[in-house]
Amino acid sequence: MSSPAGGSVFADRVLNDWLSSVGLGIEYSRAEANTLYFVDEDGEEVPVLDHVCGFGSLIFGHHHPDITAHAKATLDQQIPVYVPLSRQSHANDIAAVLNAILRREIPGGDGDYAAIFANSGAEAVEICVKHAELERRARVAKLTEEIGRNAQEAREAVGAGRATVAENPYIQLGREGGETERLERLLAEAGRRNAELIAKGPVHLALENAFHGKLVASVQLTQNPHWRLPFTSLASSTRFLRADRPEAMKAAVEELRMNLLDVLVDDGVVTVVERDFPVIGAFFAEPVQGANGMRPLTEAAAREIRAVCDAVGCPLIVDEIHSGMGRTGAFFAGSHMGLRGDYYTLAKSIGGGIAKNAVALFHRDRFRPEFEVMHSSTFAKDGFSASIALKVLEMLEADDGRAYRVAAERGERLKEVLTTVASDYPDVVDAVHGIGLMLALEFKDQTRAASEPLREKAASGMLGYCVAGLVLREHRIRVLPVGPAGNSVRFEPSIYLTDADIARTENALRDVCTILRAQDGDRLTP
Repeated sequence: MSSPAGGSVFADRVLNDWLSSVGLGIEYSRAEANTLYFVDEDGEEVPVLDHVCGFGSLIFGHHHPDITAHAKATLDQQIPVYVPLSRQSHANDIAAVLNAILRREIPGGDGDYAAIFANSGAEAVEICVKHAELERRARVAKLTEEIGRNAQEAREAVGAGRATVAENPYIQLGREGGETERLERLLAEAGRRNAELIAKGPVHLALENAFHGKLVASVQLTQNPHWRLPFTSLASSTRFLRADRPEAMKAAVEELRMNLLDVLVDDGVVTVVERDFPVIGAFFAEPVQGANGMRPLTEAAAREIRAVCDAVGCPLIVDEIHSGMGRTGAFFAGSHMGLRGDYYTLAKSIGGGIAKNAVALFHRDRFRPEFEVMHSSTFAKDGFSASIALKVLEMLEADDGRAYRVAAERGERLKEVLTTVASDYPDVVDAVHGIGLMLALEFKDQTRAASEPLREKAASGMLGYCVAGLVLREHRIRVLPVGPAGNSVRFEPSIYLTDADIARTENALRDVCTILRAQDGDRLTP
């Protein structure tokens, strides 16, 4: 199809210009397994090893033949795709498989989880934000009802002359008027303060360097200030906690504590007491922090996160959008460190590389049944994406979970090579992070490099993109940066990564490390 008259660009103009500036401005024409293809200036098809795989969305690679055949058969059957407000048994079929896997993998997974479907991972997170607020509001309503009943009991006791109003440290009453008047002043001021607090939105908890999406609510949970700060006025605030300091989490949460004022009649005296107000909406945690350089949580952090949620009564939302679906060698990455959630989010590979799908799971003990009607989507839970999801789950679980074992083995082999490169270039490489096929190689900070081009690229956060451009240009391998500083490159291939692919990757990384060691910044310029 020809371009519009005058060559006007109506989509991705800024993005495409920027991609070209770092050597990533390539349009791919075909894909299969771990390989992308583009057509060069001579009309020749050029293969590229894909380590990005849709930001980890392709556990079975591009266009897996079994998934593609299943998709074609599904369409040939003319199954209903969009039929909102009808019985859709495929939704329950998916949820049943996920519940069985949860019970198998997650310690203490002793309950069923209700499923709400979405179109993307960020939308699944937003659904969790909504449900958590529904939960919190129910707790607030219960608390305010109790406070209301206690106020009425105090009125009756004072009115009958059975109680007097004591002085309190919260509200100064003075000595004017009788006991009934003093009580009404007390209740009015307590009610005003309580109403101000109740009107405030929740505060959510997340981990430093978290990534949970870029929609209105989910971007508040994503720490990167470039993405989050312009939109902080649009939704609830988030307190970010350090995953590497689990012992400090409870103290940080304690700082958020707020209280409502209540009155109690005790031995003929009306006293004012504080009641814990549920200010915290939910705790969001990724078992493996993708945007933090593929760093898995420790068992200590997982225990403390669970303990914090139990102490304050808020749901723990385990975000498995990036790490789930077998990528780490288990279906749920949280199973590696014993992270047990009240809610879960899944997306990415559940679409089989050809459909958009996501799901949020809610423990039955916390699920509000009315939410099934309160939340809806025209396109979520559609027949086509559901059919693909069931096929993907079947493939993951086949042969007693062989796909998980392959992901673990291939990931370990790739990690061994990355670790060898790191040990051979300790002056250039800082660390290797990750688990399974969710890995990252972190380069040392180059903001004080001897090479001016390197210093500039590192200071602007562009070093990782320039490294990716070099690897694509000279080695025909696709990687991208990961992490807030842009010093890491990600490796998230499918389970069909071969030894030859790993050898090519090692060769490319050694080339990059040699360039950085020699401070040859000009090599990184497209």
